[in-house]
Amino acid sequence: MPADGGIGASTKRREDVRFLSGTGRYTDDIKLHGEAHAAFARSDVAHGRIVSIDTSLAESMPGVLAVFTGEDFVDVGGNPAGWLIHSRDGEPMKEPKRPVLAHGKVRHVGDAYAAVVAERLEQARDAVEAIEVEIEEVSAVVDMSNAVAGEDLVHDEIGTNVCFDWGWIEDNRAATDAAISAAPHVTTLNLVNNRLVANPMEPRASIADYDAGTGDYTLYTTSQNPHVSRLLICAFVLGVPENKLKVIAPDVGGGFGSKIYHYGEEALVLTAAKKLGRPVRWTCTRSEAFMADAQGRDHVTKIELACEKDGTFIAFRTETNANVGAYLSNFSTVTPTFLHGTLMAGNYAVPNVYVNVKAVFTNTAPVDAYRGAGRPEATYSLERVIDMAARELGIDPIEIRRKNFVKPDQFPFASAAGLEYDTGDYDALMDKLEALADRSGFEARAEASKASGKLRGFGVNSYIEACGIAPSNLVGILGSRVGLYDAATVRVNATGSLSVMVGAHSHGQGHETAFPQVVSEMLGIDPTSIEIVHGDTSKIPFGMGTYGSRSLAVCGSAVVRATEKIIDKAKKIAAHMLEVSDTDIEFKDGQFSVSGTDKSVAFGDVAFKAYVPHGYPVESLEPGLEETAFYDPANFTYPAGAYACEIELDPETGKVTIERFAAVDDFGNVINPMIVDGQVHGGIAQGIGQALLEGCVYDENGQLLSGSYMDYAMPRADDLPFYSVDHSCQTPCTHNPLGVKGCGEAGAIGSPPTVVNAVIDALQRAGHDITHIDMPLSPSRVWSAMQG
Repeated sequence: MPADGGIGASTKRREDVRFLSGTGRYTDDIKLHGEAHAAFARSDVAHGRIVSIDTSLAESMPGVLAVFTGEDFVDVGGNPAGWLIHSRDGEPMKEPKRPVLAHGKVRHVGDAYAAVVAERLEQARDAVEAIEVEIEEVSAVVDMSNAVAGEDLVHDEIGTNVCFDWGWIEDNRAATDAAISAAPHVTTLNLVNNRLVANPMEPRASIADYDAGTGDYTLYTTSQNPHVSRLLICAFVLGVPENKLKVIAPDVGGGFGSKIYHYGEEALVLTAAKKLGRPVRWTCTRSEAFMADAQGRDHVTKIELACEKDGTFIAFRTETNANVGAYLSNFSTVTPTFLHGTLMAGNYAVPNVYVNVKAVFTNTAPVDAYRGAGRPEATYSLERVIDMAARELGIDPIEIRRKNFVKPDQFPFASAAGLEYDTGDYDALMDKLEALADRSGFEARAEASKASGKLRGFGVNSYIEACGIAPSNLVGILGSRVGLYDAATVRVNATGSLSVMVGAHSHGQGHETAFPQVVSEMLGIDPTSIEIVHGDTSKIPFGMGTYGSRSLAVCGSAVVRATEKIIDKAKKIAAHMLEVSDTDIEFKDGQFSVSGTDKSVAFGDVAFKAYVPHGYPVESLEPGLEETAFYDPANFTYPAGAYACEIELDPETGKVTIERFAAVDDFGNVINPMIVDGQVHGGIAQGIGQALLEGCVYDENGQLLSGSYMDYAMPRADDLPFYSVDHSCQTPCTHNPLGVKGCGEAGAIGSPPTVVNAVIDALQRAGHDITHIDMPLSPSRVWSAMQG
């Protein structure tokens, strides 16, 4: 390992210098000469027919340069879903057009139906208020059961509110039904996975520029995957030639999934910039973000666990209504299906699994991937019903899990939900958890709580997730409309420094620190000499962006492959310099040496020779030292973990306080333990937020009741405990060159059921016959359940 930090070193994040000193460069920090400002007119009703829009007064107001409505985009394409899902009967999903601006109908509060571009932002906002619109309000479709019944339609043209009725695995259905019918014990649980607002620190923002002389567009935008945004805009929405649009995502202040997607505001500012011949900017307000950003979760599920009297699992069966909101966002169809249904076996050797999901249109904001994206929904259902079954059977909740774990000698293991897990040791994770959480000391702590008039509960959870969605040929069969590889270019400069261009985008993951650690380890050079370039489609090879804990497993593997090509070519150059065959060259710690001798040449000297090729055999060896690699994974990676939560509950108020939290995760090989700790901490905070505080609520008319931080409760520092985290139980991934599995979503997957299990444990220890409370477990919900 290089002295100053290769693989395994807890190197401080280099990007934090600019973030903590206020010198980061976010989209809203970019100022272009002559830029104008856009503002949007958004619906204040959830569902209505647009009778008329009169923009004449707005157009005459001071500073107004242009006004756009849905009529201006009738002839352009719609923003498509990234996966085509088929129903159980083989019919393709219903895919209504998602327009740039609403046309004909508005379908959720916040649906934009017009936009104004003006010299100043205040002028644009004033003109938006002057647009006269007549909307004939019709009944809003909010409740998913009513939506399935289909009396009122979100999209009249498709004749139903059900996007698809999906079964996985359909061939398992009869066997699963039979196993449940014959089972000695069946636990049934109905639960809600509550809707969430993503709430990244930086709201969405876009700035478009158009060069009439060349026909080139530039879009600066808050994107987790700028190449895919470019592809969607060019191929489906505006029809711009792909080589004429450059998408740049500079520093991005968080995303959690909500910035993966292309949004209509990006297409609007591009169109306006061309029409006006000047840059156009738009920055989302927090109120707009609550109404218009893609939201997360929102599943209503019935899950059944069939087992023997001794707790041996026989089958899981689930029926889920998954809300997709008013329009299909780009990942909205894969999140409740292949990112959810394929994980419904968990890390258990259960022989039968069947999953049914109905994706349902409602008059609410679009729902899409949010940190974890389908995996938290699967884990929550599984781990709550397992805990409930353990209580019904009188079995310790840890022991029932251990009894059913896939064992180390069973890997590679084909799960009943269709995945092949390559490595894992779930008993080792639970062993570590019991020690880290000090389970043996719980009873004494519970007695101390009781003495102070409080209830104390202990909850556990064991999860597995699938990360780095892959491979492209398989996901193509399953419905993906894109490949799921990634790419990297390693450019060695003449002086020995490196520029590494990566397709993954960093918005909090620490790529600018972790990727150099990988290259530094391979080349034996100082990681500070390695620059990471990302977020600019004109500078980097085509990449699929950052989400699904894929950055190191997929893009990092592309970096490894490109660096291996660099080493192979550098060996040839070194062989020429040392006057031997390249088969005699060994490379270690930044030195190329001749086997069995003390003759060597440093990496930097080889790099210089590549660009100053005096006496160089150019007929057989090209000058320069730059290589590109694309990497398409052979399989998902499978991080796993075991979590424990200890809560204290005030029976007078129902308030839950988290006293202790322990997380043990298997992420395979760990590149930077400090970054991994931070990712787990952040995920746990979001999971605790979902479990106890957060809930996006619409009333029966589709009005957003939790549209600000006054009404939507985000976790604060004093809501969270100090965490005990561990990732020493490593079983490296067998099919990527780094042996990594991904860590970014684990905390958000493992924590919600752990917290809820702890609360139910506290209540049942106190004699309350309460088997479930839906999230968020607010004081009022817990207190009301206790009174009932």
